[in-house]
Amino acid sequence: MTRLYIAGIAMTVFGRHLERSLHDLAGEALGGALKDAGCSAADIGAAYYAGMTNGPLQGQISVPGQVIFSKIGIERIPVFNVENACASGSSAFHLALQSLKAGATDVALAIGAEKMNIPDKARAMALFEGGWDVSRVEENYATLIRMGEGITPPPGSESDRPYSRFMAIYAAMCRWHMRTYGTTQRQIAAVCAKNHGHSVHNPYSQFRKTFSIDEVLAAPPITYPITLPMCAPLSDGAAAAIVCTEEGLKRIGADRRRAVEVAASVIRTFSHRGIDEPEKAVGRLAALQAYEIAGIGPGDIDVAEVHDASAMGEIIQAENLGLVDPGEGGPAAERGDFTIGGRIPINPSGGLESKGHPLGATGIGQLYELVIQLRGEAGARQVEGARHAMQENGGGLQGVEEAAVAIHILRR
Repeated sequence: MTRLYIAGIAMTVFGRHLERSLHDLAGEALGGALKDAGCSAADIGAAYYAGMTNGPLQGQISVPGQVIFSKIGIERIPVFNVENACASGSSAFHLALQSLKAGATDVALAIGAEKMNIPDKARAMALFEGGWDVSRVEENYATLIRMGEGITPPPGSESDRPYSRFMAIYAAMCRWHMRTYGTTQRQIAAVCAKNHGHSVHNPYSQFRKTFSIDEVLAAPPITYPITLPMCAPLSDGAAAAIVCTEEGLKRIGADRRRAVEVAASVIRTFSHRGIDEPEKAVGRLAALQAYEIAGIGPGDIDVAEVHDASAMGEIIQAENLGLVDPGEGGPAAERGDFTIGGRIPINPSGGLESKGHPLGATGIGQLYELVIQLRGEAGARQVEGARHAMQENGGGLQGVEEAAVAIHILRR
């Protein structure tokens, strides 16, 4: 079996970059990844560009990767544009690995870049309305909102300002979990407080402010049980990864001591499962497949980055990955199990809630955090002795779950 490695990886600070162009952000990420790998752009044999906002927000409907790369020194090689909603960056990374497995090249690039902050915020927020079957919007929404039945939101727990319907869907998922397992709003707030605490030590994070659990609960409501700090913001940013075969590592002269092996890379899509069939969740099935490929189990994972567009996402995905039993995510978060120094640290970067969520760059940004954790280069947020790391990144909605899920397991 071909062994595959991340030789170089980098990201920009995620945040509001109103004065910077998309290619400027992408160029910074590419330059950092090339420097990290110790190679040049000429060494790359194929490139995969992930982005969702190029067309609707910048007007670049077609060939965004080729346009961006023409400005940052990548040309003449195969370039592929990848869109898989919030899992676009992870999907580009997966496809870069596939090009190595196929023997098309021995060095490939995956890069994601987004500029979501534009003067017309409503236009940016409207992007999320395209993340499901647009021919059945009201039917989709009604199906997903039904997950929250049985829990009555208390007075004053609904924002009087417009918010994404995706947050209402996350809230319905929260209420299903609360009704099914007894999860509490305080446990969800514990995830949020923990991630904001982690972000203080991450120089690439959009937000670097601590919140106590009580402060999270007292923050402006979005829709019960979600409050404002529990939600990922609109973000600009870029991230890039250079992946190699053994031969590619030798050809570019990469430092083998810093190369991180990709032990498993899995992409799966939704199924028409029922709301009350969490054992069939696409994230759970993808995780089981990844564990089998890597030859390890949940107990071997030392650190994880999971998709927490809202804080509840971390609880759901920790359970899907088998890091805790179903229904145990909330209590584990409240006990501190997911905190750095706890039993299984999750989102030491601060997660999407704090680090930010520039859609196409998000997955590669998660991988960046895990690579530096495995290298022992994470500084004050270092998970000591980490040898196996796991990433989960979801995109879009179909049926009652993510339309696409990416799982990667990395090891040293």
